[in-house]
Amino acid sequence: MLQIRSLTITHRKDLRTIIRDFDFVLNRGDRAVLIGEEGNGKSTLLKWIYDPGLVESYAEADGIRTLQGELLGYLPQELPKEDKRKTVSEYFSGLPGFREADSFETEKAAAEVGLPGALLCSEREMRSLSGGERIKVQMAGLLLSHPDILLLDEPSNDIDLSTLRWLENMISRFPGSVLFISHDETLIERTANRVVLIEQLRRKSVPRVTAANMPFRLFMDERTRAFEKQRQEACSERREEKKALERFRRIEQTVESDLRSISRQDPHSGRLLKKKMKAVKSLEKRYEREHEEMTEVPEKESPITIRFERQRPMPAGKTVIEYDLPALTAPDGRVLAEHIALKVRGPEKICIIGDNGSGKTTLIRKIAAELLTRQDLRACYMPQNYEETLPFDRTPVDYLAPSGRKDEVTAVRTYLGSMKYTADEMFHPIRELSGGQKAKLLLLKISLSEADVLILDEPTRNFSPLSGPEVRAILKQFPGAVISVSHDRKYISEVCGKVYRLTEKGLESIEAARFREE
Repeated sequence: MLQIRSLTITHRKDLRTIIRDFDFVLNRGDRAVLIGEEGNGKSTLLKWIYDPGLVESYAEADGIRTLQGELLGYLPQELPKEDKRKTVSEYFSGLPGFREADSFETEKAAAEVGLPGALLCSEREMRSLSGGERIKVQMAGLLLSHPDILLLDEPSNDIDLSTLRWLENMISRFPGSVLFISHDETLIERTANRVVLIEQLRRKSVPRVTAANMPFRLFMDERTRAFEKQRQEACSERREEKKALERFRRIEQTVESDLRSISRQDPHSGRLLKKKMKAVKSLEKRYEREHEEMTEVPEKESPITIRFERQRPMPAGKTVIEYDLPALTAPDGRVLAEHIALKVRGPEKICIIGDNGSGKTTLIRKIAAELLTRQDLRACYMPQNYEETLPFDRTPVDYLAPSGRKDEVTAVRTYLGSMKYTADEMFHPIRELSGGQKAKLLLLKISLSEADVLILDEPTRNFSPLSGPEVRAILKQFPGAVISVSHDRKYISEVCGKVYRLTEKGLESIEAARFREE
């Protein structure tokens, strides 16, 4: 059992409290998902639970964490830089569980996550692996240490569809307890039996944490119903209050008018009116008490707001790309696929899927390189690794308003506010932002362009389950073409009309309806 009592976490830089007086118990068999908008502190909370020292450099935490001898296993959202430079063999052999494991257990752990056992002894550097391969190596290492509680920060990022299904089964069948963060709504719907929602209300000045012992979809439905019921009750009470106050003001004005006009020669009537005014004042105090007891207008953190407004519809017959590639090779010279052919016309929205390491990111980089130089199209590229595009040393305002003109800065701050950035975050270096906030920044940059072609590598991977539906809706409504790589089943089913699987023999067409049926 993991118990948290009276936990408050405050960012040191802007003194913003992200969690206040949080109490929580994680019991054996719980599969609890942490959800909330980007930058609300989900990863910080998970780090603190694993090791409070991990957040000391940027946050102040006050609270009690109690374990009963359980072993924690932690998967970070990003592999530390020093580990990325290690070979797979160096990384894996340095893990605590490796020292006690024999070769059979090591091969079993690799097989469970769909890795060839030989990869764990490889001299390839961790940073040379695909994002999904890195996650698999880390997961194999975690399982090797036999933890009682799994703390997983975005385990679904970058892993292929077959490994996502494995992850669903692993979380569902894990004998201990699991607390995880994920933006994959399908994974959450199929695994979580508890939900912890972290919100930042009133322009991120008031933190609120809600814990519910129910599956995600039921939680979201009940939250919507309860919100709407409370809103209706609050509105109804305020309408009745307004009517009552209008009646009261009329009575009060009549009595005041009578008091002013009464003759001094009629003391009896004056006494009666004074008694009546006293009753009016008593009634006023009663209304004030009733107002304090009224149903509060409910608050919830709204998702991001973004629209594509500068883009013009693309003609249906326009050729976006006719791409032919005899061989797709990795940076180390390995041939990943042959005879690749891709045709995209008009405002088609396509998605490329495939196993981890099959070369999807390599392929979409090549497609982006060709489209970004085209003069008859305006293309924008959102890479999987945001550092390829974002200037990490600049601030969001500097990035979106490079001219520094007052009118441009004002407009950009309004746009950033619609994406739930605080005033402080708008002027933080981009490197200090969460993965989701960086993704928002790239999406906002694209929306402010006049692009008619979007090239997107895992576009939804860092958006919360609250913002995910909004992001999918705006990409679906985008009037131009979208060429993307994704493992997000809801994105594929709701946005993409065509799906291709990248194999060693090229691109294989797949029925998009499959993903709607899943």
